[in-house]
Amino acid sequence: MPDSKPDVFMQAAIEEARLGLAEGGIPIGSVLVHDGKIIGRGHNRRVQKGSAILHGEMDAIENAGRHPAGVYRAATVYTTLSPCAMCSGMILLYGIGKVIVGENHTFMGEEELLRSRGVEVTVLQDPTCQELMRQFIAAKPALWNEDIGEP
Repeated sequence: MPDSKPDVFMQAAIEEARLGLAEGGIPIGSVLVHDGKIIGRGHNRRVQKGSAILHGEMDAIENAGRHPAGVYRAATVYTTLSPCAMCSGMILLYGIGKVIVGENHTFMGEEELLRSRGVEVTVLQDPTCQELMRQFIAAKPALWNEDIGEP
């Protein structure tokens, strides 16, 4: 069950973040979990794909493929970084009821919006997630600003 082993699923999201970094991208990873199994995994691939929208959560949902609405409603998104407005919108659109966030010190996404719409949001403040982002932002501040829509 996702509730009993969030660390296993967060570790999978961290693996995705590291994969994205190794590919020359931004180290943000995500997995979609249903019935205690990962059904979709992904990482921010904006750089790798030349995409304007391929954040980690978007990639994980895309890689999960099509599912009935009930699967999404019973699923949990694990993400290494607080979800932005775009990714939060996708979470709301598909009715995903639970989000586990690795950290939100680097970037505070739309956690309050999610909560206001009934989504359970848990923030772990995972030191690995924080360090991945700290190192990345120090090394590539312009790329980071591009990813979050800052000048």
